[in-house]
Formats: sequence, structure tokens, C-alpha cells
Amino acid sequence: MAKILIIDDEEQVRLYLRKILEPEGHEVEEASDGKVGIRLYREEPADLIIMDIFMPEKEGFETIRELRRDYPDVKIIAISGGGKRVDLEILPMAKRFGALRALAKPFTRQEMLDAVQEVLNL
Repeated sequence: MAKILIIDDEEQVRLYLRKILEPEGHEVEEASDGKVGIRLYREEPADLIIMDIFMPEKEGFETIRELRRDYPDVKIIAISGGGKRVDLEILPMAKRFGALRALAKPFTRQEMLDAVQEVLNL
């Protein structure tokens, strides 16, 4: 299975994603912000990154842009909460920055697994 890096400032979200992904055989690594996530990816690239858009220190758009610049083939799923504005503006913007999929929080276990499978198969 895949090595997946989760970049999200909310510990509960990271734990939820770990509980979804590890039983499926994926290896999970975590970062609490984009700065740490980029460092971890540089040290040992993951097959897929699942990343929040709104984070302290280094937010998602900036992180996606930097990763895309340095690693053009990186596979990213963007996630974000925040209601209708997120669905209509933020998530499509994440795709323009280079995320291959974008999911609004809260997402279901199956929605995440489907997105992970889809992006890993690209």
C-alpha cells in the first residue's frame, strides 16, 4: 500500500485520517503545518499528501505551490472545512494550485478512501 503524509493543524483530523487509512494497509506520517510537512516530504517523499488548506505557520496554498514547484509529480488531496464558501471558492482554488482532489470537511470514511484510491491511480 501507499505511504501517506497528512498535513493538518488539527490533531483530531490527523487521528481520524490515520484511523481510516492504516486499517487499509497504508503507512501514515503526520505534520501539524506546511513547514513541517515540506521538511518531512523532502526527507522521505510520500506517495500521497492529504493537506488542510487553513493552517498556522505555512498555509495550504503556499505549501501546495512550493511542493508542486519542487516536486511536479507530487500527489495531493486538499481538505478544508468552513461551509459553503469552502465548497464554492476554496476547494476549486486548491485544484488550481495543484491539488488533484479536494474534499470538504466533514467527509466520510468512504469519500476519503475513494479519493485516495483515485489519486494514487493517477
